[in-house]
Amino acid sequence: MGDLRYADAGVDIDEGDRAVRLIKQAVTATHGPEVLGGIGAFSGLFAFDTARWKRPVLAASTDSVGTKVKVAIATGRHRGIGIDLVNHCVNDILCSGAEPLLFLDYYATGRLSPEHLAEVVEGAAAACREAGCALVGGETAELPGLYALGDYDIAGFIVGCVERDEIIDGHLIEVGDAVLGLPSSGLHTNGYSLVRHILAEHEIGWDAVLPGTVAPVVDLLLEPHRSYLAAIRELRSRVEVRGLAHITGGGLLGNVPRILPAGTAARIDRTAWEVPALFSALETVGGVQAEEMWRTFNMGVGMVVVIPAAAANAAGASAAGLPLLRLGEIVEARDAHHVILG
Repeated sequence: MGDLRYADAGVDIDEGDRAVRLIKQAVTATHGPEVLGGIGAFSGLFAFDTARWKRPVLAASTDSVGTKVKVAIATGRHRGIGIDLVNHCVNDILCSGAEPLLFLDYYATGRLSPEHLAEVVEGAAAACREAGCALVGGETAELPGLYALGDYDIAGFIVGCVERDEIIDGHLIEVGDAVLGLPSSGLHTNGYSLVRHILAEHEIGWDAVLPGTVAPVVDLLLEPHRSYLAAIRELRSRVEVRGLAHITGGGLLGNVPRILPAGTAARIDRTAWEVPALFSALETVGGVQAEEMWRTFNMGVGMVVVIPAAAANAAGASAAGLPLLRLGEIVEARDAHHVILG
């Protein structure tokens, strides 16, 4: 009989068990009476409250945080990655008007560090609690040979619900509607491969302060992805919201057209808000073309909201403490729906 163990191949079951013990309290803190069972089952069980909804439609989405994890790994700061993951997914289903119900995560690594996993999950659990969303399960995979030692990746899966007659899909958008924006908290979770390339090419360290900014670049890069759930809830209580676009990969140019009906375009005034200094610094230091900036980064706007022009005053100047930016309007377009930057 031999004495070879799974750990000799790079997979440590004992460390996996320790990781579960570290995250258990954070995960169960997101559970309400709708969550049945606990950690360790083969599936998460969620008792859907049918009395709350008249004609419920489930909304689901999945995403990751891209190479932002490389910044977290390089600097040993992991908690914000969990927040990023949840808020990105919350914002995606929010664009259809859905309220988050449940969330699952997938964490894959070359060699499991229970402490790193716990940081990530604690961040995800905190964001779930803020969104009123249950973290009902997940998967931790130790994959030596597939991931370099020290590396990890993470993905999230969210399910929400919206009443059928309250779905927001942009079909009511018409010429003359007002285009508003909610500010981002930074890069959110997009463009990090380009940012890391710029920093490496110019030998800029994580603690460097880029021109025009006031904090180390690592602090700006790891600022968590903002959730717009509270702001949109408040805004919808005041005015009709006809369209919502989460500004992720592709920027304003790539995401706003996804909600526009045929024959329309969004005319956006680039002077309607001040582009945060981080974006300007990356453009200057990296020698990035302006158009490339606008189709890669959110440029300071994390969510675009389309409302009737007559409701612009009723919308107010802010929502849930975030300023409402007056970006522009919907105009007629003969060609395919698109964004006109003025």
